[in-house]
Amino acid sequence: MTSLTRAAVVIVAVAVLLLGLLWLFQRRLIYLPDRSLVPPAGEVIPGARDVSFVTGDGLRLSAWYVPGVRDVTVLVVGGNAGNRWHRAPLARALAAHGLPVLLMDYRGYGGNPGSPSEEGLYLDALAARRFLGDTRVIYFGESLGAAVATRLAWEHPPVGLVLRSPFTDLAAAGQVNYPFLPVRLLLRDRFPVAERIGDVRTPTVVVYGTRDTIVPAWLSREVVKAAGGQVTTVEVMGAGHNDPAMLNGHELIRAVVELAERA
Repeated sequence: MTSLTRAAVVIVAVAVLLLGLLWLFQRRLIYLPDRSLVPPAGEVIPGARDVSFVTGDGLRLSAWYVPGVRDVTVLVVGGNAGNRWHRAPLARALAAHGLPVLLMDYRGYGGNPGSPSEEGLYLDALAARRFLGDTRVIYFGESLGAAVATRLAWEHPPVGLVLRSPFTDLAAAGQVNYPFLPVRLLLRDRFPVAERIGDVRTPTVVVYGTRDTIVPAWLSREVVKAAGGQVTTVEVMGAGHNDPAMLNGHELIRAVVELAERA
């Protein structure tokens, strides 16, 4: 074997090893939970209270409930990072318009037990929806949570659906952030939004920022094209993925409130 051939064999072996490690540890790149315990709800949002519910596979998850005077509750299904404490500004802004809000946290987030996965996140959102009982609900899905909310709407239709910075599927978003990797071949969790949104007939609002580099605007526009029901698009000019405008900005909050009024 020549030195050149030996070098090629080593390179291939290293590449295979790296791909194997990515396969095993990919969820650490996808899910970025803040696992720390959060303060009591009432210390963060006036009038809010701590609640909990049990998932179909037996995990008790903690959440915050913010009461309101309207008869439509907003279930906030978060993105892949942080915890409910980081979404308190959104809840406060919605509550200021009289909307009750349930800020859930996934398994492994905000002091909750368990480890996140695609199926696990869906079970968590489903448990949150069941906690709300017969209440009329708007699902608010943020980024990765837009995929969870879409599946929930597909199987358990709400009165309204808000998708903030949605992608067509996780592989498409992953390819944007890791262009040098065969993302679609490696991914274990798929989160297929475009595949399901065509069967959702719930009035839907898609909100995205024009300068989003994590989930580019064109991916969110593809979700709009794939939608099968009535869709309203809100384009937030100049906003990036994690900018304040995409957390509790005027255009975002107005879109949710107007959807609640139509519902």
